[in-house]
Amino acid sequence: MNSEHTDRPGHNFSLGRGAGFLVTTAAALLIGLLLLRSLPGPTSGGPPSSETFLAGVAGGSTTIAADEEITTSRRNTIVRSAERVGPAVVSISVIQVRVVRTGPFGSLFRDPMFQYFFPELQQEYHQQIQNMGSGFLVDDNGHILTNEHVVENASEIVVNLADGRQFDARLLGSDPALDLALLKIDGQDLPSAPLGDSNDLIIGEWAIAIGNPYGYIMEDSRPSVTVGVISAIGRNFDPRRGRIYRNMIQTDAAINPGNSGGPLVNSIGQVIGINTFIFTETGGSLGVGFAIPIDTAQRMLEEIITYGEVRPFWTGIHIQSLTPAIAQSLGYDSTDGVLISQLDPVSPARRAGLHVGDIVVAFNDQPIGDENDLIAEFYGAHVGDRIALKIWRQGQIKQVVFTLTEPQQRG
Repeated sequence: MNSEHTDRPGHNFSLGRGAGFLVTTAAALLIGLLLLRSLPGPTSGGPPSSETFLAGVAGGSTTIAADEEITTSRRNTIVRSAERVGPAVVSISVIQVRVVRTGPFGSLFRDPMFQYFFPELQQEYHQQIQNMGSGFLVDDNGHILTNEHVVENASEIVVNLADGRQFDARLLGSDPALDLALLKIDGQDLPSAPLGDSNDLIIGEWAIAIGNPYGYIMEDSRPSVTVGVISAIGRNFDPRRGRIYRNMIQTDAAINPGNSGGPLVNSIGQVIGINTFIFTETGGSLGVGFAIPIDTAQRMLEEIITYGEVRPFWTGIHIQSLTPAIAQSLGYDSTDGVLISQLDPVSPARRAGLHVGDIVVAFNDQPIGDENDLIAEFYGAHVGDRIALKIWRQGQIKQVVFTLTEPQQRG
């Protein structure tokens, strides 16, 4: 049945459903052709290419620009820092020689009394153990900084660069107390890592740990990168196994076995510390790692390159801890500090005006609580350093200043 529509008197129009569909379709085609003609085409006048069509309809130029922006944003400060330092990070493989003592009765032989009365039963032999760690080149002359415990008692040291090259290395010198060592390799076109300033750190800034964790498993000299922040600075630890860890940098960047000796890097690609040890319950990282400040390492580096060793110094001071009884006898109302019990004749300390019975309460403005504090502060010093000791003497605080000298300068 047709539908009817009356527009004006005398003009009757009748429109079927089929005819309406054709008219609608024709209109749509016409509009489509008009849109296509409005699009820019190639200079030849032919139909628009797929590239032109996408550019005009989908905004292809905007998409390309967005892709480039994303790619650029991926190359952030962490990526650039890792690229700057990574080539200079090395994997260190060593053969360590350890002395092993045994006896015929197992654990009983380890008793000091048993060893004293039956020394002839002691058996001793040398055992070779493989150890791995990390390090980094500090110049193009082949000098490499690492931890001393990585190369301790090493009979053979092999260094693998990130580019696949391998070198035999020699130990130029070390400071076992500070757990630092300097190696040397001979090669051409060696990369190096720029050194920063560990006295200019901000808690919360980015920290990047680079090294070769578990390198003995992966057998790959290319370093890995972990990221965290500077969690704290100036961390001090009591001496342990003959090592002094002072003013340490704390970070939550993952540090695992094999990372020891590798660099801790800031966000501008400068080495600010040497990754050294972690607190762990499982053997892996718990986000509490510590690095030796690079400024401490640089001083050792300069000493060894210039003098061939870390020169020993002489103060002439002999000390002992304060007990409540000693403090009371001196009229000193605390046990914080260290008592000077003896002074060598003509020593730098005696010449500077120190007296037996003085109590050292500060070293270069760092408070001294006990013997360990004072010993640790001196371990970080070098020949030629000017030392300011704040002392308590008969109820008064005084300051005595002297310069550290080499032992052969005595007298």
